[in-house]
Amino acid sequence: MERVAFILNVRPDAVDEYRRRHAAVWPDMRSALAQAGWHNYSLFLRPDGLAVGYLESPDFEGSLRHMDGLAVNERWQAEMAPLVLRPDGRRADESLHRLPEIFHLD
Repeated sequence: MERVAFILNVRPDAVDEYRRRHAAVWPDMRSALAQAGWHNYSLFLRPDGLAVGYLESPDFEGSLRHMDGLAVNERWQAEMAPLVLRPDGRRADESLHRLPEIFHLD
């Protein structure tokens, strides 16, 4: 199982809305993520908008490919777009900055 950590930046003025939306993730989005292989998925958010995500996946790149083009993901990304800082204009799920794992205690 591949362990994946990533960061992204939420607009500081949108932190409360980002939290609110993630407190009520649509059931079909939750299901799509699980079917794509996202397991043990958590998001953490600082007040300044730095978001840190962690998940486990048998194949993270394959999981991303699975989500790409799904109608529910397209809707979710459109909903999140105004809340996330995306300097290159890409979707939020394409703006994840993956962090290399440097230590693991099992």
